Amino acid sequence: MTFEPKLVVSAADVLGEHRERAPVDPAAIARGVELILRGIGEDPTRPGLVDTPRRVAESLSDLVAGYGVDPVSVLEPLADERGTGLIMMRAIPIASLCEHHLLPFTGTAAVAYLPGEDGRITGLSKLARLMDVLSRRLQVQERLVREAADALEEALAPRGVFVLIEAEHTCVSLRGARKPGSVTVTTEARGVFAGDAAARAELAALARD
Repeated sequence: MTFEPKLVVSAADVLGEHRERAPVDPAAIARGVELILRGIGEDPTRPGLVDTPRRVAESLSDLVAGYGVDPVSVLEPLADERGTGLIMMRAIPIASLCEHHLLPFTGTAAVAYLPGEDGRITGLSKLARLMDVLSRRLQVQERLVREAADALEEALAPRGVFVLIEAEHTCVSLRGARKPGSVTVTTEARGVFAGDAAARAELAALARD
């Protein structure tokens, strides 16, 4: 299967700065951070740390803002457009928190789909927004690709879906194995791509061009 994509774009062109806020309890987070500081032998009342609990609460509110958004809802089909060829967005920046250690992992994602029989497509920025919503939660990379594929299938009923993520995990680079620079690659293929190894290889190559 050889693809001549109708559209392959970089997320840098379309990803905006809007962030949904998740329902969190900043006061509870701040109290927890104060306990952590005391637990490592620090004094949370000293000048350098007195505002740290509040700052961490604000940071976490942003880093888990995706919980407040239904990922399917951001993939609203375009009412006046239809498509037939492959659509891919690559180089989508992602930043998430590993749910095992609450340490960040960062990298890029590529999202591709082949429109279904009714030709439903979504706006370009929506693919980047989808990854933003799903990554701004406590995550594992293996689940992140599956959740992205699930949302695309539910919203657009495409003939095929392919998601690829490459990310560096600080829980690997800063602790444990301590292997900075190591990159984890995960993929998820659905529909016509699921059983076609050649198509998956071509999509992976296209995602990295």
